[in-house]
Order: sequence, then C-alpha cells, then structure tokens
Amino acid sequence: MPRVRSGIIILPDQRWQESARRWRLAEEYGFDIAWTYDHLGWRDLVDGPWFDAVPTLTAAATVTSRIRLGTLVASPNFRHPVSFARQVTALDDISGGRLVLGVGAGAGGSSFDACVLGGPALTAKQRADRFAEFVELLDLLLRTDDVTWHGGYYAAVGARNLPGCVQRPRVPLVVAATGPRSMRLAARFGDGWVTTGAPSPDTETWWRSVAEHARRFDAALAETSRDPEQVRRYLSLDAAPVYALTSASYFADAVGRAGELGFTDVTTHWPRRSGPYAGSAAVLDAVAADVLR
Repeated sequence: MPRVRSGIIILPDQRWQESARRWRLAEEYGFDIAWTYDHLGWRDLVDGPWFDAVPTLTAAATVTSRIRLGTLVASPNFRHPVSFARQVTALDDISGGRLVLGVGAGAGGSSFDACVLGGPALTAKQRADRFAEFVELLDLLLRTDDVTWHGGYYAAVGARNLPGCVQRPRVPLVVAATGPRSMRLAARFGDGWVTTGAPSPDTETWWRSVAEHARRFDAALAETSRDPEQVRRYLSLDAAPVYALTSASYFADAVGRAGELGFTDVTTHWPRRSGPYAGSAAVLDAVAADVLR
C-alpha cells in the first residue's frame, strides 16, 4: 500500500508572532501539507482572534521551504473567482509552487460567512449552483488568460492571469464533496477530492460512512474519462467523533484505515488549549517522532 501523506491544519486564530512557530514546526515535524481555514469567522471562535487565509499562507511560505501549503477550504461565500485567482497565482509564486487549493461550497444557513456580507440567504440548490460556477470559472481563470464570462452568479470581462501559476497548468485543485453533485464536480475538475464522511454517533459508524463516500466517488470518477490514479483522496480525520490526536497510536491506526480505503492523504488539526480540537502538544510531538518519521 502506498504511503499515506499526513497534513496538519493550523487555525488562523493567533497573531503571527505566535503562529509562525507552528508553521515552521509543521515542516520540521515532517508533515507533507500544512493547511489553514478560509473563513471570515468560524463557529464560536468568531468572537476571538481570527486572521485571513491568504496573508497567513503568504507569511507561512516565507518561514518554510519544503512543506506544501493550502486552504481547507476556500468558498464562494465571500470569494470572487476573478480576484481570488489573482491571489492564488501570487501565493503559488511566493511559495515556489507549493500551494494546494482546497475549495468547498461553504456553509449556509446562519453560518457567519454566509451572513456577514448581508446578501440574501441561498437555498441548498442555489449554493450548489453557485459552487459549480465558482469552480468552473476559477479553473478557467487559473489556466487561461483574457477570460470573459457571464454566469448566474459571477461575471468576468477580459480577466487576465499573466504570468499564470508556477505549477502548470495551474495549482492543484482539491474539491470538498459529500453529495452526488459535488462529487461529480470533484471528478471533473479536481486534482484531489476531500471528504469529512457523515456526522456519526460513534467512530465505527463514521468509518462506514467514509467507506460509502469513497465508493460514491469511485462511481463519479467512472462517469468521467479521468484516471482514478491521477486524483488524490483526502480524508479529514477530525470529522470523526474522536479527535485524531488523542494519542499517537490512535492517529497511526486512523492513517492505516484511511489508506486501506484508498485515501492518499489525511488531515488533523494542531491541538488547541481548549474548545475545538483541544489536545496535548505532547501527542503531536509523539506523532512526529513515531508516525511521521
């Protein structure tokens, strides 16, 4: 079985003077990818410190040299493909071609990102329609210079992309998908697919949902001419009822189970003192020493 790559998510909830150490350590520990969330505010952390993903990743690129860097995930809740494509191109250049672009539909309902700009609430179908257009236009803008587009949610008039991405034909695009329509979108445009499985009351039920999602994505790929070996598969381990960094042995077991289901990559979160992903830095040290090496 090929080696499963491990990624770490570093929430942008600290000032850079504190956060820079985490990004450097992520590389020193041996993680393959370091991600951050792309939100204007997130859950109960909306009342605390929170920083934008693009300058955070730009800064991270300057304190690292090997590790890949990415958004998990950027969404159309507040990103426009034209301006975002320019930011992505700059990030890919500054990082020396280390950027991985994760995209997702974005939370709806009363989520902060969906409401903070004061726009009308969208139905689930409207959000899916907008996401499909967002991905297709973003893909086009990152590949092509001088783009004109008139869609249902976005417009572009002679949008430029020179000099283009360092990575050709564009940065790798990882599409978050759990439903049939978004999985077809991931199969069509994604260099990778990321899933969280289904909300579950216990860990074994969650793993069964992950296996089912993997089978559905296999079916979505079968509908296209894509080579399945060319599409990486990412699993967010912390969507399970148990935090992946509960112990080094638990993390190692989760990585192994993900690999058996065909996943090429897993992600976990940097342990926090309290709240979401509360955990011990000692476990992270043990994972680095015993699992990643």
